[in-house]
Amino acid sequence: MAEAISVARPYAQAAFDEACKLGDLKGWSDMLQSLAQAVVNTEVRAAITSPRVVRSQLEGMMLALCGGKASVTGQNLIRLLVENQRLTLLPEMAALFEVMRAEAEKSVDVVVTSAFDLSETQKQKISTAMKNRMGREIRLSCKIDRELLGGIIIRAGDKVIDGSAHAHLSELAVALA
Repeated sequence: MAEAISVARPYAQAAFDEACKLGDLKGWSDMLQSLAQAVVNTEVRAAITSPRVVRSQLEGMMLALCGGKASVTGQNLIRLLVENQRLTLLPEMAALFEVMRAEAEKSVDVVVTSAFDLSETQKQKISTAMKNRMGREIRLSCKIDRELLGGIIIRAGDKVIDGSAHAHLSELAVALA
């Protein structure tokens, strides 16, 4: 059986191509994200996978869950996913779409985890340094993890820069052992 991400890829690519053609990457992103969040709900997933629920009911339910975020072509995508029984692939589709969107917009999501709240100046310095290093626009989000003790961990895609005190202490413990 094929991996879900492999099956979701052509749908995500088609959605991305349509969003580019319409010039509405943000709108399509919002729609796919809301649908992806909906299908991970246990009750919605039960309805999607139930053989008792008719396709027209699924279409109506998914269109209602969009909350009006779906354009005419977005509604067609939902109908296609219902028809092909691919609604469960929406989380993978949304993730792939976001990767394609970031590439098209020349941006990257950067998550900074620190032991303490960062000031706006610190956030700006990190953002500027990452922009210079990666050559892309940076969408910065911050999290707090008190177990780090100090320092920060920066995650940008598959790159990780670990400058936390916890990591340095672990390295020291290994070196002393």
